[in-house]
Amino acid sequence: MSIKAIARDVYKAQQRVDGLQKEYDASSGEEKNDVGVELKFAQKELSMLRKMLDGEKESGAFRKRFDGFGNSKR
Repeated sequence: MSIKAIARDVYKAQQRVDGLQKEYDASSGEEKNDVGVELKFAQKELSMLRKMLDGEKESGAFRKRFDGFGNSKR
């Protein structure tokens, strides 16, 4: 997946979290619980996408430095 596509998904997820946060703040009682659960899932998804984006932004040289750690070729 390209950085541009991941960044687009991060933007959409952030917009969703912001919308749910506003809805959560405006709601009360039972509705607040339902929206709260949905908000937590949206926040976890956003966090996961941000980590993916950060991982993709690492340079190739940085990745190559750690390339030999997992290999046990002797």
